[in-house]
Amino acid sequence: MQEDILHKAKKYVNTLLSPLEHHYYHQYWHAIEVMQRAMYLGEKEWLSKEEIEMLWIAWIFHDTWFIIQYDDNEPIWAKIAKNFLRASLYPEDKIKIVEELILATDPEYKNPKNIMEEVIKDSDLDNLWREDFFQKTNNLKKELENIKNIKIRDPDWHHSALDFLYEHNFYTNTQEQERFIKKEENKKMLESMINELDEMEKNEKVKIEL
Repeated sequence: MQEDILHKAKKYVNTLLSPLEHHYYHQYWHAIEVMQRAMYLGEKEWLSKEEIEMLWIAWIFHDTWFIIQYDDNEPIWAKIAKNFLRASLYPEDKIKIVEELILATDPEYKNPKNIMEEVIKDSDLDNLWREDFFQKTNNLKKELENIKNIKIRDPDWHHSALDFLYEHNFYTNTQEQERFIKKEENKKMLESMINELDEMEKNEKVKIEL
């Protein structure tokens, strides 16, 4: 890999994201964490060094769009990366691939067209299938409430998360082999939490009626 461009990219992104330290979820270290999983999956799926390099670059720019706006941000993220890479004289053919990888992270993009896009989509959602799933999702909930100035009810949040888990599919063999069991465990824990909250709400209603 081109160590110089990777070092420059990492330093540049750290500078961009430093104002986001107040975010509970989307911070510089989140970008690093996801990037590391992408590199790991890339190696496990037998990607070349050049392909892993482009994955690295795509993910180090993972959250840079937050400096401009919170929603509908994949094109912004791609533009920031493209401008940096062009200024660094990175090859145009590789810049195009990095752009495509970035745009593939859009949740509505359901059919990745190659193994690199499969890797980046799997790494993007990796924290949903780990031990720290509930800590991470709670941090995301707090971040959304803070930025959008709203209050999200716990039952609504848990129902939404559970729906997402049921709709989700893994793309790479490695991710499915390593995360499937924890995914099923997290689904069961969510279902249990939802049942408890529903029961509590039901009991509260009964008390009010009495």
